[in-house]
Amino acid sequence: MIVVISPAKKLNLSPEIKSEKGSTPYFLNKSGDLMQILKKLSIDQIKNLMKVSDNIANLNFDRYKTLTTSGEELKNNSYIAILTFAGEVYNGLDANSFSNTELEFANQNLRILSGLYGVLKPLDRIQPYRLEMGTKLTNNAGNNLYKFWQSDLTDYFNKINSNFIINLASTEYFSALNDKNLKSDIITPIFKDYKNGSYKVIMMYAKKARGLMAKHIIKNKITDWRQLQNFNVEKYKFNSKMSEIDGKDKKLVFTREL
Repeated sequence: MIVVISPAKKLNLSPEIKSEKGSTPYFLNKSGDLMQILKKLSIDQIKNLMKVSDNIANLNFDRYKTLTTSGEELKNNSYIAILTFAGEVYNGLDANSFSNTELEFANQNLRILSGLYGVLKPLDRIQPYRLEMGTKLTNNAGNNLYKFWQSDLTDYFNKINSNFIINLASTEYFSALNDKNLKSDIITPIFKDYKNGSYKVIMMYAKKARGLMAKHIIKNKITDWRQLQNFNVEKYKFNSKMSEIDGKDKKLVFTREL
């Protein structure tokens, strides 16, 4: 069983998570092709491409200049992935609370999808960057990152040979995989809150819940997707009536009342 989550735009770049240790991203050489494209972008091009403010465009212009695939240079300016990404998913995940054994379990069973790196193990070293999977960045495979990554990422997850993929990623990121060609069954937990007379996905809460689910899997070393139905954190409970557990694409719905 393998769990996938999205990265985050918000980064935690505390000095204590800067590390010469950690592993090298699997697709680092392929990422180098994107790095070369990003290095050539002007500040205005970054601003228009990513629909960001002047400050964010300037920040990433500077960051792109330092991106590297060189092992030695990477050691000098890299951070552990699972501790670097911030935001609601990572607030729920709370990786700082993991023991060494739990971190090792996460490194074996959790993957982070990435617009720049393709896929990351939690203990991979990464450099500060911003490149969302939905960015329409023209590259040697086409005019977006889905065309750049989809074939390789789908092959990557097929080679893992896991019977089940627990999809805790956003639609933007999970779409980087060709789900029709995946050998694994896909289990997608969905989190809904009761508001104004009906259950709805409220994204701020859903993002944190995805992180909470990933944390639950890691802390309890869960390897059977059926055990996810026992998830009962922050008042979320499995809703069998709303769930769809037959077939290759299963949806586990968890509901709560605010």
